[in-house]
Amino acid sequence: MYLVTGGAGFIGSNLVAALCERGAEVLVCDRLRGGEPGREKWRNLAHHPIAGILPPEKLWDWLEDAPRPEAIFHLGAISDTTVRDGDLVAENNLSLTLRLYAWCAEHGVRLIYASSAATYGDGALGFDDDASPAALAALRPLNLYGWSKHATDRRIADLLARGRAAPPQWAGLKFFNVYGPNEFHKGRMASVALHKFRQIMAGTPATLFRSDREGIADGEQLRDFVHVDDCVEVMLWLLDNPQASGLFNVGTGTARSFLDLTRAVYAALGKTPEIAFIEMPVDLAGKYQYFTQARMERLRAAGFTGAATSLEDGVRRYVQDFLTRPDPYR
Repeated sequence: MYLVTGGAGFIGSNLVAALCERGAEVLVCDRLRGGEPGREKWRNLAHHPIAGILPPEKLWDWLEDAPRPEAIFHLGAISDTTVRDGDLVAENNLSLTLRLYAWCAEHGVRLIYASSAATYGDGALGFDDDASPAALAALRPLNLYGWSKHATDRRIADLLARGRAAPPQWAGLKFFNVYGPNEFHKGRMASVALHKFRQIMAGTPATLFRSDREGIADGEQLRDFVHVDDCVEVMLWLLDNPQASGLFNVGTGTARSFLDLTRAVYAALGKTPEIAFIEMPVDLAGKYQYFTQARMERLRAAGFTGAATSLEDGVRRYVQDFLTRPDPYR
């Protein structure tokens, strides 16, 4: 039995699908609220024989009473970078993860949890997934979400440095800009690929934020866009390689522009690009990453050999195999 928190969400439901395809028994801990009519969150799970849905408020009772899971994938979190309720985010993203880490250490259960590239802040210090307390202490996330993930990583690093007990396998995954199927419920926080697809299909130009930095042209802001399949591949590799523990970036190792991504969506639809530039929303000013690029050396050194999906191929598959189909779910 595997437990996947946030298993009805974007990355979580893609992992659940892959585990079910392996014939594994998978229990999902999540709430199914959310999603527009016809695109409700439950649809992310509709194609696969899950073992059930565990409400988050019953998680600790289940862990106390049920047979121990072989591993816990902790992907549940408040991921909206514009949320300002610090108490809510700290409870859900920091305290819960640390409590699960302690429980897994005590009971000998493997733990793989979601961190984020948002921990790197503006990227001025680079994107090295160095898990030492000193390296982590230097990072300055730009928003509450990034801080909550960073605080989790720092506390685990501190516990390890103090020689405290750890789960038999633990991995914190710093996901970069993930796109792919099963993200309809995310609303504003869905990937740029989905937003551009919807604009194009509505018959309007695809919009991108103007640059407010000298030397960076409009639309030339760079991100490491990673297909969700690549994220799942890393998690399955960790499952198959219990000797691998640590804090790992999960990206492609290549930065691409928002213009590149938008043109890839147009190409997948066989349409001529029509792009307009708009001002950045006030609530994102000063909190917007202009460059991200995962360093992948540590994951490679741990033994992972999977090849990253190119932006053009990943967007084409997402658009043609999912978004343009009547049932666009994995």
